[in-house]
Amino acid sequence: MSEHLITIEEARENLLACAAFLAERIKSADGHAEAMKQIVPFYLAANNVDLAAEFANTVDDPFTRDRLLTVVAEKCAALDDDEYALQLAEAIEDSGMQAQAREKIAFQKSLKGDYEKAAAIAEGLEHPEYAFADIAIHQAAAGEDENARQTLARIEFENAKVAALRAIAITKLSSGENENAVSLLDEAAATATEIEHAEEKIRAFIEIGNLFIEAKRSDRAIETFDKAKSNAEKLDNVHRDNLLANVAQGFLRAGSLDLADRTLDLVADKTQISLCLAGFARRFWEKDEKSDALETLEESYAVLKSQRESETRDSRAKFSLFTAIAVEFARFSKPERAVEIAQENQDENERMSGLSQIAQVLALQGNDELSQQTIGAIKEDSARMFALVGIAEAKNRSGEKEKAIEFLTEAAHLAETIPQLSVRSTALNELAKHFLNYGETVKAREVSHENLEVISQIRDESLKSTALASLAEIYEKGNYDLTDAEKEILYTMIRRAEW
Repeated sequence: MSEHLITIEEARENLLACAAFLAERIKSADGHAEAMKQIVPFYLAANNVDLAAEFANTVDDPFTRDRLLTVVAEKCAALDDDEYALQLAEAIEDSGMQAQAREKIAFQKSLKGDYEKAAAIAEGLEHPEYAFADIAIHQAAAGEDENARQTLARIEFENAKVAALRAIAITKLSSGENENAVSLLDEAAATATEIEHAEEKIRAFIEIGNLFIEAKRSDRAIETFDKAKSNAEKLDNVHRDNLLANVAQGFLRAGSLDLADRTLDLVADKTQISLCLAGFARRFWEKDEKSDALETLEESYAVLKSQRESETRDSRAKFSLFTAIAVEFARFSKPERAVEIAQENQDENERMSGLSQIAQVLALQGNDELSQQTIGAIKEDSARMFALVGIAEAKNRSGEKEKAIEFLTEAAHLAETIPQLSVRSTALNELAKHFLNYGETVKAREVSHENLEVISQIRDESLKSTALASLAEIYEKGNYDLTDAEKEILYTMIRRAEW
């Protein structure tokens, strides 16, 4: 590990510098790497690429070091320091990651409209297709359709060409050029037939079909989904059911319930059937077919509930879907049913997440009493606190700022009960961000000072360093100066790190 870069004097006067000071002195290689993964982006946000690069170079783990040098090189390209960006890419040891860094530099040049330099970098890549695709996308967005067409002609890899055509079609759709978009999507669909990997080909057809719907061409969408279905039926792996379920939802969005049902009949996995039916229900609700929506959502739940453990391919996906169905019932104005299903979830984290999301939906619907009752069903303090923050956001979005501040204040009181110091620090940081967003600068300052005191008690040096770096962002955003008492807290942490 190299000589330390942050002095005691710098660390005493600045939270981020103090975080870096602590990170530099972490003796564990893994702990040091984890801390630097958090700290380097903060220095990049401040455009301090030199120090960020030096910090990256202090990391012993070659994979983490190369990843950090990649993000620094990308930032340098964004700041038009292209020479330094390429030097950093050259310093990356892994050849694959070095190529990724160069590609990201090309992306930045393309984003800034320097297509000539982006193309020059792309030409030096072993696989330049996605770099050229990115150039074509930005050229089209800038109205340089002919140049974009010439760039597209340089792309030989079908996946990259299809991705570029889809992205350009989205640009045309957003500007109201539906006919041009349809032409591009036709080309994308024709190109997709040449994709060798079956799953990637099917996903491309599904994405193109969905864009045809956006272009008001349901006929072309149905044709494209039918190609996806034909290819998906031939699969004999775990991806088959998921892809067919997505095709079924595409058919429904395109207006053919019959084709959607027939495709869904081909799906065997109950999680995928349930997921698809939940999608159907959402579509029915959007069309104001509320009775059908509720009936279909109940069917979705029944299918998932009937799935035996021996039939379950992915327990995490299954429990996540239970949460999604519960929240959907809340959106469909069935809060009691929503809470009932959420509380049945066997995964504790998903159970708390479901109750939190339901409470937020109820808050947006103006059902504050039931929202509070739902929050009360969450047993863990930290989960309940974050749920209150979510409700505050819901209230703020609906224009009820005073209510939002009330919920946020309640959350702040609850944060004091969280026993794990690192979790409490994360919670306080989140609260401070929201208080700042609501214009409550004094309250944000109080919470931030409390957070600093909490951080000083964290024993894990990696967690302490990353928490301090996160807090530095709040002080920067709030334009807060460190008080003498806070500088003394920093100095105490510095002295401990030096022991």
